[in-house]
Amino acid sequence: MTPDTDLFEAACLVCPVCSGHLELMGRSLGCPNGHRFDLAKQGYVSLLSGKGTSHRSDTPEMVASRAAVFDAGLYDPITSAVAAAVPDGEGTVVDAAAGTGAYLAAALTASADHRVGVAIDLSKSCARAAVRSHPRVVSVVADLWAQIPVADRSADAVLSVFAPRNAAETARVLRTGGRWVIVTPNRGHLEEIVEPMGMLRVGDGKTERIAADLVAAFEICSQERVTAHLELTAGALADIAGMGPAAFHRIRVELDAAAHALAGDTTTSATVDVTVTVARLAG
Repeated sequence: MTPDTDLFEAACLVCPVCSGHLELMGRSLGCPNGHRFDLAKQGYVSLLSGKGTSHRSDTPEMVASRAAVFDAGLYDPITSAVAAAVPDGEGTVVDAAAGTGAYLAAALTASADHRVGVAIDLSKSCARAAVRSHPRVVSVVADLWAQIPVADRSADAVLSVFAPRNAAETARVLRTGGRWVIVTPNRGHLEEIVEPMGMLRVGDGKTERIAADLVAAFEICSQERVTAHLELTAGALADIAGMGPAAFHRIRVELDAAAHALAGDTTTSATVDVTVTVARLAG
């Protein structure tokens, strides 16, 4: 894969060590202070600072389950809502905790211009998938709790889809008036399958936590509830459970057994129920 100089330049990546602007130099990115970060053969770049993190990253098996869910169209209502929430513009779209890049790719495809997307995730497995998600995606491995590795005021939009939120860094990288698109599960999201599949329940206080994240620098533009009915085979059940935190505690054979016990050779019902919040960075 030959690196696209214009693509990396438009991404406005910055060095995790000194925050200097990163330029493409052959098969690596470099800053004026001499820090270098090699591109992996798959095309992504790791901008981890080397300080370590306590956060767990998605495994190859989890990424495979995510890809299967998106390929089956099970989360299409959410993907469409995210794409519709991203305004047209010329700046970059940053997906903070991008996973496979499906939401970012949808936003880029829906855009009338040729903007660039920056997919950021702690998982190298996610980075490998995201770099293939769209030709205008730059895929980066980074710790979002430490830094979103793009320049100040360089992004038109930031996506936080089922993801932890770094409000201070989001405010730093967005242009004035830029949009933060946040997707959070409601208490009814997949509630029919949460217990039998060993998945995490949606905790109380999510609305209050979003409000706390936004109060300092953002104004809410809109909030849309997105719901859909799913009929899930045992395989789809195992994939939905296996793409999330449940996969850290149960191996695939255990997920398959639980899914078969629930759906058998037919299907079982589940409900997609999320809220898409769009907030504007105040001037």
